[in-house]
Amino acid sequence: MSSLLGFVTLIGSATEQVLGYLEHHHWFFGVLVLGYIFHLHDKSLHARFDALDKRLDEIRKRLACGN
Repeated sequence: MSSLLGFVTLIGSATEQVLGYLEHHHWFFGVLVLGYIFHLHDKSLHARFDALDKRLDEIRKRLACGN
């Protein structure tokens, strides 16, 4: 029973240390989140340009076949 109590105490102490670290370094995780949001935005922007290029290629092919 005492080993179970020691294990629970260890888990609680580790959780407290992690939360304390997050409290003091929350800016770092904010920067990571902003970077990830920028990455997703950039990825969607490139996907839109790729779709536009495909449409333009299809239009060019149709115009070439019409002549």
